[in-house]
Amino acid sequence: MSFSNQSFRLDGKVAIVTGAGGRGNSIGRAYALGLAQAGASVVVADLNEGGAKAVATEIGESALAVQVDIGDEGSVAIMMATTQDRFGGLDILVNNAALMVEAVGTPAIRTEIADFERLLRVNLLGALICSQAAVPMFQARGGGKIVNQLSAGAWPAQTPYGVSKIALHGLTTTLATELGGMNINVNAIAPGMTMSDAGKALTPDESPFVRAAMARVVMRPRGQPDDLVGALLLLCSSAGDWITGQVLNIDGGFVLRN
Repeated sequence: MSFSNQSFRLDGKVAIVTGAGGRGNSIGRAYALGLAQAGASVVVADLNEGGAKAVATEIGESALAVQVDIGDEGSVAIMMATTQDRFGGLDILVNNAALMVEAVGTPAIRTEIADFERLLRVNLLGALICSQAAVPMFQARGGGKIVNQLSAGAWPAQTPYGVSKIALHGLTTTLATELGGMNINVNAIAPGMTMSDAGKALTPDESPFVRAAMARVVMRPRGQPDDLVGALLLLCSSAGDWITGQVLNIDGGFVLRN
């Protein structure tokens, strides 16, 4: 048998996680810590510079905090150049940064167009901007991994946030098609209700949505950020080399697929 659990190791790899310094107990933080524990050097990227530095400090010398606006091509270019200067290249891009809490309170029919454009600029175009900037760095290393952060709220999309995430699903399959010949895997993780600080603010215990989910989800209706890390390591490591264009729904069975 040629498979080894060492296939999940990321020693010598360099990863960028956007949105990794966000609100307290965040998914991005869990991703950054998980990648570092698997051996990767991690660029903790966030618009919140203080949050990025805090997470990078948790990781230690193998981490670098970078302030970035993923919707700005110049800012992303600086992040990539900083990564190159510090770590010598890039192997993994986790497009985790997104607007969520800010994006679910107003129905689409009453959403200001400027607000909707900002949502798409971050949640959809931000992933594309970062991916475009990452591809030359991946090619210099012989390939790479892109993991986009979707949401169970995309199936079906019932909010502007859900619209942005189902669009990101389309970008995931498109990039997987375009980049497969370059040995670049493009996949996505779609969390269910996650007890991050942002998630708890959006779906508190007394929320009608939580009660409805409890009746629908086949296992526990809410998980922790750490529950997503195993899927991330699969998609970022050589253990997942034959996986591309896929969405892993990590949600206790909230979304069931054929």
